[in-house]
Amino acid sequence: MPDHHRAKTQARPATEVHPLDKHGFVPLYYQIQRVLMEKIQSGALAEGDLLASEEELARSYQVSRMTARQALHGLKSRGYAHSQKGRGTFVTRPKMEKNIMHLRGFTEDMKQRGMVPSSKLLEQTVIQATDELAETLRIEPAASVMKLRRLRLADDIPMALEESHIPLSPFPHLERINFAKQSLYYTLREDYGVRVAWADETIEALPATKEESELLTIPRRASVLSISRVIITTEQVPIEIACSRYRGDRYRALIRVPTTTIE
Repeated sequence: MPDHHRAKTQARPATEVHPLDKHGFVPLYYQIQRVLMEKIQSGALAEGDLLASEEELARSYQVSRMTARQALHGLKSRGYAHSQKGRGTFVTRPKMEKNIMHLRGFTEDMKQRGMVPSSKLLEQTVIQATDELAETLRIEPAASVMKLRRLRLADDIPMALEESHIPLSPFPHLERINFAKQSLYYTLREDYGVRVAWADETIEALPATKEESELLTIPRRASVLSISRVIITTEQVPIEIACSRYRGDRYRALIRVPTTTIE
């Protein structure tokens, strides 16, 4: 059973309550919310811990239940808590934002978040390009293509499933590299001089397949964030067709829209 469904018999003791500044300009509900967020971020409150109820917070901080309710609502709206009917409000891990306007590999992305990335190699084989692959990659039908499937983890937690197809003619011996240990994009950039210009991406919310639910440790048919992309170099050459399936409970897509597109 997921951690955030673990029931606790009691919330944190009242001795951990921080005094509020009741004469300042910061709203009381926000002060309570900030204290709880700091406890979650520091690890004093862990994922799955039961938070104090509205009534308990109101009594501990000597505020109204409406103020306590606003504090809990703020935590939930920011992804730090989740309510279960009849059970209470539990600590959850906020979703990571996948900025789809910025190309960044999984390894680099997780390192910048302060997490330790790793990979489990599911498949690394050389196949003949299908007509569809050949057309998209602009190579001859039946040309050699490396198929790479990996389970991507951060701090040993399964985060995403990635499948890539890369033509081998521009990248001799690429198939010999162990991509369970090595970053694909780092290798293409540093060893083969690839410079990426852009990616054409398709984003969908899809139900997890049986394999995806097992590998990502999520419920069957839970939502996954699916991003299919074709990577294009600065020389206008497609070098990768890839599909990444991110856990829907850990990710949400982020896009920045230029104001010039708004009429």
